[in-house]
Amino acid sequence: MGKYPVSPLAPAAFPALPVIEGVAFATIAAGVRYAGRTDVMLARLAPGTTIAGVFTRSSTRAAPVLDCQAKIGGDSDAGAAIIVNSGNANAFTGRSGIDATRAVTRAVAAELGLPETRVFSSSTGVIGEKLPAGRITDKVHDLSAALDPGKIAEAAQAIMTTDTFPKGASAQVELGGKTVQIAGFAKGSGMIEPDMGTMLVYIFTDAKVARPLLQQMVSELSDRSFNCITVDSDTSTSDTLLVAATGTSGAAVTSTEGPFRDALHSVMLDLAHQVVRDGEGATKFVEIEVTGATSDQEARIHGKSIANSPLVKTAIAGEDPNWGRVVMAIGKSGAEADRDLITIRFGEVLVAEKGWVADSYREADGANYMKGQNLKIAVDLGLGSGSATVWTCDLTHQYITINADYRS
Repeated sequence: MGKYPVSPLAPAAFPALPVIEGVAFATIAAGVRYAGRTDVMLARLAPGTTIAGVFTRSSTRAAPVLDCQAKIGGDSDAGAAIIVNSGNANAFTGRSGIDATRAVTRAVAAELGLPETRVFSSSTGVIGEKLPAGRITDKVHDLSAALDPGKIAEAAQAIMTTDTFPKGASAQVELGGKTVQIAGFAKGSGMIEPDMGTMLVYIFTDAKVARPLLQQMVSELSDRSFNCITVDSDTSTSDTLLVAATGTSGAAVTSTEGPFRDALHSVMLDLAHQVVRDGEGATKFVEIEVTGATSDQEARIHGKSIANSPLVKTAIAGEDPNWGRVVMAIGKSGAEADRDLITIRFGEVLVAEKGWVADSYREADGANYMKGQNLKIAVDLGLGSGSATVWTCDLTHQYITINADYRS
């Protein structure tokens, strides 16, 4: 929220996101943790909106996550709302966390004339401190009065914690002669290795999509986007991804395959990459491609092992082409590998093959490649047809600085 310099990997500006008919946003400074910060976001959704979601599988997940999980399969005839606060995660807060979540969702339901079962909430910030729900409920009327379809950028700003920039993405697709819009935003910078979807992500579309079909797409696509990123190997207690389809365009999606799925995937992948680009202290964006595994699942295990290795990540930060650390990460992953079949490339530079450094490899070539901001490490295991791509960032001293004083 401005305490640290903007990531060098940040986009030039927040994108111009389209208005999604049937969605309105409002934000306010409620003083949840810090004075003078915009820290609460409210989204109101039109009647008939279908909502799908995926959530952290952490065994210590927060009260708002449990509440969303209980509500996600509900009826869409009524309208709906999403309310999010930053500054306090309302996680590991026992019975008080449940009570605080209910107080907030009930206040929103009463203000907007909605069933409480159609109000979804999220909280992000410090774990283990009681959420001062009254500071949020006291502002619900003001939030309702300020609802505006054009305030999606402000909504993205309000949910940030250690993020150095707000994250937004959009796509447009033609369905049956009608134009469909998709727009969304995310927050996330540290405590990032999603085990479902991601940190906090909210995506909206004016397409008409039945809830079971939307849920299937969201679950499948999160596994190919947010579940393929990592900053620091730590899975959040609060990870939540909600996708809302208002149906106001009149364009119906009738299949889990096709242009709408592709467009939704592009938005989800864009947001996932932006989270990595804002990884705490990050200076390098790294794509890790693993091929030749015995299965896609085995390939992802190897990819995550490389991406989460502190030794690999610090070597990248220091622009050191230490390919031996990649070999180490493959060997420790627990997935199948044969030392004498492994090929490693840094970008187009062939580094190692057949269990040894490549004859053509020159250390200067590897070192020169590592100076870039956007890097690719490619590993072929030579065992089968399984493949996976994961994305991560480097590990710098700034990560320690940010997390050492996070609660202060």
